[in-house]
Amino acid sequence: MTGNRSEKRRADAGAQDREFGSQVVVVTGASAGVGRAVAVAFGREGWHVALIARGRERLESAAREVEEAGGSALVLPADVADAGAIDAAAAQVTAAWGRIDVWINNAMATVFGPVTSMRPDEVRRVTEVTYLGQVHGTLAALHHMRKRNEGTIVQIGSALSYRSIPLQSAYCAAKFAVRGFTDSLRSELHHEGSRIRLTMVQLPAVDTPQFDWARSHLPEELQPVPPIHAPEAVAEAIVRATRTAPRELWIGSPTIQAILGTMVAPGLLDRMMARRAWEGQMTGAPEKPREGNLFEAPAGDPGAHGRFGSRSRQRVVSVSGTTARGVLAVVALGCVAGAVAAAWRLGANGTVTKRGRLSDRERAARMIS
Repeated sequence: MTGNRSEKRRADAGAQDREFGSQVVVVTGASAGVGRAVAVAFGREGWHVALIARGRERLESAAREVEEAGGSALVLPADVADAGAIDAAAAQVTAAWGRIDVWINNAMATVFGPVTSMRPDEVRRVTEVTYLGQVHGTLAALHHMRKRNEGTIVQIGSALSYRSIPLQSAYCAAKFAVRGFTDSLRSELHHEGSRIRLTMVQLPAVDTPQFDWARSHLPEELQPVPPIHAPEAVAEAIVRATRTAPRELWIGSPTIQAILGTMVAPGLLDRMMARRAWEGQMTGAPEKPREGNLFEAPAGDPGAHGRFGSRSRQRVVSVSGTTARGVLAVVALGCVAGAVAAAWRLGANGTVTKRGRLSDRERAARMIS
């Protein structure tokens, strides 16, 4: 009896696959920035794309871009901090398209300013969106993916998941929390023998609208810490990560350098960040502190880009975190081996010299005798 039910479920799943054709992806934070660029990139692949964010106007605009690129779109206005709303959105996706193949947790919120300027409600809200938003999305995705025992969940992280910087303490803490949550879940999926894949993508600085609408307690205009990357280049790397699902993908040479540098010399980077990251997040142009988009969705539709297009890199390198760590380990072992060899040579030379001196003394003694 159980076998018959299993066969029926597989047959139903196969029928849905045939009926719905292309694959299904859910993108949170899809109305602007990296999330929007990712949604359009999947549209170019012909995918069904479900877009979750606050602000219906921007979602509708993003949906049109997805459809113009060749995909189909489903607009789902929701706040990722609301677990019930995310569960309901996931149910709408499966009702419309039968399944969820990929879920990308991208939504974020931040506050710029020193720790002493932060209010408890601001820290709480950044945590609810940037950390708990990824937890809510992951749980919703797992609920539906477990029915078919397949799917891919992508957590959008940052170099700041490893290397905190000044003036964004709440955001950095939330990204660290996402990494801890993801590592625990990965172990649990391995324990279960699950075929659901889990990957975390660590991003560099990207040219997005957040620097014009994030809440700020700073007196100067905001910017990403250079070098800055175009959202489309980053989006393409994220799409590739959904195909290969590495444990982690580090995007951009600054990300690779920051993560490896933190592993090797965290104290040195603390001092570097105190200077470079503090100044690097401000342009020098005056600006009044602003409320930003922390609690309310901002007006307007800036699209995927911020105001740094002329300074943005259009190409980006990426490497598996496992590969990068392996290279670092090889380099470290090479340094250790080189140090040992050098010490051995110095020791050997010292022994020869010592023996040479003893031999001279013995020779002199023989000459006297």
